[in-house]
Amino acid sequence: MSPKKIVQVIKSIPAKEIFRRHPEVKKKVWGGKFWTSGYYMNTVGRYGNEEVIKEYIEKQGGRHRSIYRGQIELFDQNEL
Repeated sequence: MSPKKIVQVIKSIPAKEIFRRHPEVKKKVWGGKFWTSGYYMNTVGRYGNEEVIKEYIEKQGGRHRSIYRGQIELFDQNEL
């Protein structure tokens, strides 16, 4: 399976489930799309390990919340 296909599958599963459980969300997101079309993918090499990747992912949420703090919240943060 190509990396592009893997990303498409990974992104489609939660989007379909959220739209199934909460159809009103589709009206509140940009053009009815849950995800943007972009993604970033890279290989894990000499300096990439599980801890580095985990730290990167954990930092993404904080940055995202600070940039988009006025945007709708789909989940209570305590549920995540």
